[in-house]
Parts: sequence; C-alpha cells; structure tokens
Amino acid sequence: MTKEDGESFRKLKELNEAIEVHDEKYYKHAHPTISDQEYDRLKRELDSLQAQIDPLGLFSSDEVGVTESKQGENLVQVGDDRLEGFSSHQHLAPMLSLENTYDKEDFFEFDQRLRKIFNSNALPYAVEPKIDGVAISLTYQNGELITATTRGNGNSGDIVTQNILHIENLPKKISGSSVPELVEIRGEVFMSHEEFHRINEEREALGQSLYANPRNLAAGTIKLLDPKSARKRKLEIVLYGLGHCEPRGYFREQSAFHDALKKWNAPVVEFFKKVSNADEAWQSIILLDEARHAYDYPTDGAVIKLDSLDMQARAGTTSKAPRWAIAYKFEAERQSTLLQDIIFQVGRTGTITPVACLQPIQLAGTIVSRASLHNADEIDRKDIRVGDHVVVEKAGEIIPQVLQVELDKRQGSAPPFIFPLNCPCCQTELIRIEGEAAWKCPSYECTDQVKARLAYFSSRGCMDIENLGESVIKQLIDKQLVVKISDLYELQEKQLLTLDGFAGKSAQNLVDALLASKAQDFWRLLCGLGIKHVGTAAAKDLVRHFKTLDNLAAATLEDLIAIDGIGETMAESITSFFRSEFNQSEIEKLKTHGLCVRSNESTIDLFLRNKIFVLTGSLTRQTRDEAIEKIETYGGKVSSSVSKKTTFLVAGPGAGSKLSKAESLGIEILSEDQFESMLQHT
Repeated sequence: MTKEDGESFRKLKELNEAIEVHDEKYYKHAHPTISDQEYDRLKRELDSLQAQIDPLGLFSSDEVGVTESKQGENLVQVGDDRLEGFSSHQHLAPMLSLENTYDKEDFFEFDQRLRKIFNSNALPYAVEPKIDGVAISLTYQNGELITATTRGNGNSGDIVTQNILHIENLPKKISGSSVPELVEIRGEVFMSHEEFHRINEEREALGQSLYANPRNLAAGTIKLLDPKSARKRKLEIVLYGLGHCEPRGYFREQSAFHDALKKWNAPVVEFFKKVSNADEAWQSIILLDEARHAYDYPTDGAVIKLDSLDMQARAGTTSKAPRWAIAYKFEAERQSTLLQDIIFQVGRTGTITPVACLQPIQLAGTIVSRASLHNADEIDRKDIRVGDHVVVEKAGEIIPQVLQVELDKRQGSAPPFIFPLNCPCCQTELIRIEGEAAWKCPSYECTDQVKARLAYFSSRGCMDIENLGESVIKQLIDKQLVVKISDLYELQEKQLLTLDGFAGKSAQNLVDALLASKAQDFWRLLCGLGIKHVGTAAAKDLVRHFKTLDNLAAATLEDLIAIDGIGETMAESITSFFRSEFNQSEIEKLKTHGLCVRSNESTIDLFLRNKIFVLTGSLTRQTRDEAIEKIETYGGKVSSSVSKKTTFLVAGPGAGSKLSKAESLGIEILSEDQFESMLQHT
C-alpha cells in the first residue's frame, strides 16, 4: 500500500467516525451540532472517497474502515433512533431514508437514471413537502391502530404508541369500503411553530434553557419515557407513505394511496402534485418553495417519488436508499441582523469557542439570537467585527451561522476584532497547539473546564453517577465545594444540604451514588478521566492490555503504539496526560478514595479472546450495548460488518444481507439462544 493509499484509508475512517458521531447526536439525542448541508457534504465526501479507493467494491467494510450501517444492522445507513427503555417492533417493510440533493442538475440526473431503467421518455411522479419532523410508522389491522413505531434503524424501531395517542389528529381507526386487512402507513410527527414558541416562552419565564427548533423538541417529546409528560406538549401528525400492505397490490399508485388517506379522513400533506414528467415536477418544486412559508410546520424540501408503486418495486433500492425517490432540499433561510457582541465558551478540554450575540431575528421558524463563530481563524477570514451587520443562515433549520459581513453597512469606526489572549473564565494566558485552529486554556483549575469535566466524568458512558447533573455540578463549583474530580469523593451530606433543591433524602442519594461509583469497572474510570482521543473502546483495550492504572501510567510511547487500535496521536495524548503533575496528584487521590484502578480480568475466563462477533437483526433478550459489553468482558471484539475475519454472526429477527454474506463465507451463525448459551460457558 502506498503512502497516498494509507492517507486515503485514514481519511475514510475519520469521515465514517465523524458521521457516526453526528448520527448519534441527531437520531438518539435529537441534538445535532452541524447543519443538514454540512452533514450531507460529509456523506458525499465519504461516498466519493470510498468509490475512489474501492471502485469495484473488492474490500470488506472492515478493511476500508467503513461501518456498513448503524448498530450492525444490514439494510441502509439511516441512522438509529432506538433508545433503551422502549420495546422494539420490526417493520413489515423497510423504512428507508432518502438521498438528498440541493442541486437542480442532480434532480434531473435522478430522472435520467430512472428513464434509462424503464426505457421511457417521461415518467409520472408525485411531489410533496419534506416535513422536518420525526418519521413514524403506524400499523393498522382491520382498520384499528395497533402499533406506532419510530424509524429506528430501518429494520425495526421503538414502539411509541402511548406517547402519540394524545395527538388530536392521529387516526385511531380508519374505516370505509377500501381499508386493507393490514397496512403500514408512514408519516411525520411534528410540532407547529406556534406550539414551539409557546413552550419556549414558558421556559424563558422560568429561567430555563430554550429548545433549538420544533424538530428536536418533537423528537424529544416522542421519546419521553413518561407518556403523561408527552401529553403536555401538543404534537401533530401528517401521513403520506405506504409500507407493507395486505393484500399485496391493493394500491397501484402513490396518488391513489394519497386519495385513500383523504377518504379515511387521515391528515395529509397540504401540497400534493401528480405530474407527468420531470419538468412538471420541477415546476411543482418551485411552487412548493413559495408556498411552504405559510405552513405552520417546518418544511425543508420537496420529496419526488415515482407515482407507480409497481415501478417503485422494479426500480428497487441501493444499499442506502430507494432508487425511485429523492429529496430536493431548499436553500437554508438567510437574514441580515446586527452583531451586538462576541462572547466565549470554554469546553472540557479548554477549547475556546467564540459565539456571536445577535439582535434577535426570526429564522426558519425560530428566534435566533446566537451563532457559533467556530474559531479565531474564521473570524479573521470573514473579518467579523462587533457592530457589523451580518448575514445569518440557519442551515437545515438547525444551526445558525454567520455567513458573511455586509461591508456596505459597516460603520467606519468599527475596529477589527482581536481574539483574547487570556481565558475569559480564569484569565490564564491562552495557548495554541501547532497545526490546530483552536486556542485553549491550559489551566486545570479553570471553572468552566472543571464543570465540563465533572459532567463528562459522571455521565452514563463513564462513571454513571446518578443524581449528579449539570445544575448540581454548577452549584458545587460555585460554592467551591468541588474544584476537581477527586473532591467529589470528599463530599458529605451536610455540605450537600446547602445546595438548592436538596433535602435529607436527595443528599443521601447522591452520597450513596458516589459511594457506589467507586466499584465501577476500571475502564469506566479511565474513560471518565477525559484523556483526549480515549473513548470507551480504547479505554477497554488499554485496561485489557495494561491491567492496572500504574502500568498504564508507566507505559512508553512505543508500548502504546504496539497495541492494535492505538495510533501515534492517541499514544502521545496518553503519555502527555500521565506526565502532568496535576493528573498524577488526582490519580493518587482517586486511588486513596478506593476507586477501581485495576482490571478484574484475573477472575474472568477470557474464552472469547481473538474472537470477532457481528450482531445483526433485533435482539430480544438484551440491548445491543449489553451484548457488546458481554462479548468484550470475555475478551472478544465486535465488528460492524461481516468479513473473512469474522468468527461468529449473532442473528436476531430481521437479519438480512449480513446473514447471507456470513453464510456464503461459511461463518458460524448463532441464534440469540445459542449466543446466551455460549456466554454461560463459565
């Protein structure tokens, strides 16, 4: 492999990992941190690079470092919105995502590809709005609603029936002479702009943080574990898509299904056009772009589908999306406003992020008063100054960003902006690491960093300390009861009673939670220490290899790089962390407090060492994370895709292409029962 090939493979892996992170934030947490356009750009860059490296598809997903689909599933890369606490339901027909485009030429190329498939000069399409809500699948049996399910991973989703039954326009029954015996109806749950503003106004009056946009709030509401809380927020639903239907062939066209929905008095999209060719479809897209601003729900594009359901079936799907449909995304809304100030946020690792304080404007259905300016280079490149009029875009109706300065409106007296030399929180002199864009505060005692580090340390993926949320952490630091992680384990009940909202029971609960956390596995502590680049998987690898924290602290750069999966950058970060006198002191205190700093593998039979597992389909006895943790506990590894290196494929209901590939490679297939029996080995 040439140096250039190695660099391409590295870039491919980085892109895939970045997309996985953004999928997690969008689908599971309803809290995206980049715009739709930026996300789509990453996906296009990934696809282009993968096609360049492997145009014939000769490499396995493991070899090119690309995850075939989320959570080891086998249909398409649609993300995965499933959460623990919800029961899972398998879709009768896959619930696919659509390819996106922002380009007119891409749309007509889509039409050209389909016309080539069907050897036709023109194809009939249906055009409808792309509503920026939460995809939902409703299953009706003999006209009765029996299940409401999220998209999930495309194969199966979370059952949220109880959380949406309060939706006023949700059809609990469909009746008439044309009701199929069994039908999956796809739609979108959304929150109107009016309801969104009402909720935010209430939160503002209570001094609470505001929600970013209606889509995120709708997603969060659907996934509330308490249906009573969900009922306090008014959601609405619109139906438009057909999944599985019995008897088969019941509907012949998308437009006929739309007409049936109207006859059933189901809520349908306000804009629906059946057209004869792509030119007419494009004119409909233009009309929709003009009309959508009057709708009381967020609409960020148009969906264009082949009208014939038979043609849809014949066109089929790629590994990622249907060939018979495309989403044309509208340009993000832009407005001009006054940049009133630039303030700064300090992150867990000390990174300083500049934030624009704007004269509030309404943009894409929300009030925007702040926008990230990313870093000092971005401010310099755009020559952004306090007092400027700036063009703000809410790309994908999510993240506000400053596009440019309106220089013709600049006041002559506005001085160039000078990035601060000292931390805005603790006044420590900032540093800038060569090759990085961000300025950082190097002080371990910086209050903002301490808050962020404590929140990370106590989070579910690290030490999982109950009752230690961000508001409690803020009070602990503001009252100087805690200034570093080790201080948590010196807290006493009487100190906690001085915090707002704490009484005897709540104070004792937190003391008990801190005591219980001392017994957490060593890898959780290592992850919680916040070593740059060391996440869950790396922490487990390090624990498995070095056994104790002392051994790891004494490891050389060469020792670390020798471990599979630990690169030079991570190794340098680890050695740098343990060279710090502050960190050395913290580790000694945590050891004194009795936290687990050694592997318990001496008592565990690592009978799965060097075994590689792939999980596919739905697991019914445990969550996927629980299964992965069990495999790793006994020394095994979990891969996202099937290759010749795979030892076992664990196949649950809904297993598809991965099962077929494993069978063709002669890989041993385990049912969930067989997998559980294997784990009872010891």
